[in-house]
Amino acid sequence: MQFLITNWELFVRILVALIVGIILGTERTAAHRTAGMRTFSLVSMGSALFVIISIVLDKQIYGSQIANVGLDPLRMASQIIVGIGFLGAGLIIMQENRLTGLTTAAGLWVSAGIGMAIGFGLYSLAIFTAILTFLVFRVLWRLERSLEKKIAQSSQGSQSSN
Repeated sequence: MQFLITNWELFVRILVALIVGIILGTERTAAHRTAGMRTFSLVSMGSALFVIISIVLDKQIYGSQIANVGLDPLRMASQIIVGIGFLGAGLIIMQENRLTGLTTAAGLWVSAGIGMAIGFGLYSLAIFTAILTFLVFRVLWRLERSLEKKIAQSSQGSQSSN
């Protein structure tokens, strides 16, 4: 049984990764964060590309019996995770005794995972994860702000009663 991915399927994977990255990056841009649409779309698309390259090369080399062992596309995927860690570390900075950029860095990490899932053809998983990521960015951000205000108000109330 020959495993083939058509060029159109490869192009669709890259395009879907681009679109999902743009959607997640749009939220970060709207939140006035350092990494936005371009960064998120490039991370997602690049991750999908590296996975696709490893799959195609594995099938070309292993499938043509040039070598007796497969190339294992998961090795490339594991290196994507490491590379995104370095990119994310560059986004995290200390500002006035508090760290900033953690959520954006984590979002890039998830964006890379989404791109990898798309590269492997796991569209449903990628789209579901993208929706959840968007909800984390928007809904949990509002919830955090609301809780922070309540905590600040309760601590002010307890200080004034002392």
